[in-house]
Amino acid sequence: MSLTLDGVDSSATTTSRRPRTYEVRTYGCQMNVHDSERMAGLLEAAGMVALADAGDPPAGDATGGAVPDRPIPDVIVFNTCAVRENADNKLYGNLGMLAHVKESNPGMQIAVGGCLAQKDRDTIQKRAPWVDVVFGTHNVGALPVLLERARHNADAQMEILESLDVFPSTLPTRREAVYSGWVSISVGCNNTCTFCIVPSLRGKERDRRPGEILAEIQALVDDGAIEVTLLGQNVNSYGVEFGDRLAFGKLLRACGGIKGLERVRFTSPHPAAFTDDVIAAMAETPNVMPQLHMPLQSGSDKVLKDMRRSYRSAKFLAILDKVRERMPHAAISTDIIVGFPGETEEDFQATLDVVEKSRFATAFTFQYSKRPGTPAAELPDQLPKEVVQERFLRLTALQDRIAAEENAKQVGRTVEVMVTAQSGRKAAETHRLSGRARDQRLVHFSVPEGAGTPRPGDLVTVTVTGAAAFHLVADPSPADFLLRRSAAGDAWDRSQAESCGVPAPGSGTASGAKNAVSLGMPALPVRTA
Repeated sequence: MSLTLDGVDSSATTTSRRPRTYEVRTYGCQMNVHDSERMAGLLEAAGMVALADAGDPPAGDATGGAVPDRPIPDVIVFNTCAVRENADNKLYGNLGMLAHVKESNPGMQIAVGGCLAQKDRDTIQKRAPWVDVVFGTHNVGALPVLLERARHNADAQMEILESLDVFPSTLPTRREAVYSGWVSISVGCNNTCTFCIVPSLRGKERDRRPGEILAEIQALVDDGAIEVTLLGQNVNSYGVEFGDRLAFGKLLRACGGIKGLERVRFTSPHPAAFTDDVIAAMAETPNVMPQLHMPLQSGSDKVLKDMRRSYRSAKFLAILDKVRERMPHAAISTDIIVGFPGETEEDFQATLDVVEKSRFATAFTFQYSKRPGTPAAELPDQLPKEVVQERFLRLTALQDRIAAEENAKQVGRTVEVMVTAQSGRKAAETHRLSGRARDQRLVHFSVPEGAGTPRPGDLVTVTVTGAAAFHLVADPSPADFLLRRSAAGDAWDRSQAESCGVPAPGSGTASGAKNAVSLGMPALPVRTA
């Protein structure tokens, strides 16, 4: 979810002629993206309307002046991240830009939630006293109440809880896409990585019961989704709270029994707890995708020890070998931190060596940033910025080469692509649509003349004709293009009809999907057409 930070019209809260509008800006990980879907669902349950769906809301610029075609929200919610330093800078920079907007438009409300709010607490209101609401990671459900209380009392409200008050999956949700959805299987983390502030902000791991998870997945499928991603700070430790260390593999296999669920993904596992039963479940469950995100963090055993990552490079590489033995075409991605305190050139070379051996399809690479409150922030031998930057550039150059080489191996392969609503940067000139292969690789493909046009959520089978470091290309002939319409494509049609005020199609769909259901996750899709 995203927003444009512009002005706001003071009539937004003084007229009853239209609902109040909102937008949510998200920083950080998939957990935050999913939390933002819940925030949006809560605001809509409270009677607000997403700015993108509001028709012709007021418009303005950063000073409150009239600027046509630049609509602005009545409520702005920042869902923040505390993992990296630039997240702090972005938040306070955006709040600073809104100060004079808020002064000119007293009806506007600003709320800040998420990990940075949990960490900084009253610091946010000290640095940005024009913020109306500050709430943490444990009480997302309080957002509408806090906004109304701030408006009624004309006073800022801050509520930060030290532990989870209600599992987030019981909250209403406005999904980001009708064809896929996030499903939290746990929250919190029991690990003690020295660079990570997440456990102190999201608490100890709490696991949902399998029946609740499967019921939520079924609700998504009944509403037209064909893909789910299981979320947790450490998904493969799922079950430890209720005493079943094999629970995650069992959960994957249970997903295989849900009719209409075509793609199951998960993120993120921890190498220390990744067991053979999970690999077997992945390989033996047809709708679990041949894709794995396995965070490496460093290839140096010394650095891994300093990070308190309870595995070493040999174990990490052995896991990848086992995965590829069972799933030869699996695409494996990773996270890597460059410049951890005390990292020597020898340590960094060890990371390069492991990356070369691992042949990652993609890697999310980060320069270490000192986070107050983490043990690593107090370690000696913090590296100079210029050293970290130079190593970072070497690592990304290596990974870009590997990604290009691995993608080149895909040329000539036949892949099934689930079409997404997003297109590539050059779509206007190439006339290609975009989607994800089963292994999560991005594919830009053309539709042959005379072939049916797929909808977001539909599936096409094509042969890869070209490759680059970050995507594949398929320009098929009519004989080499197979379109399969899906329940997710039908759900997309319904969402577009609803957004235009047109009655949704009634019968004759590929799925016979039901109307939206509510098991804590009603489907109120973002309109992106």
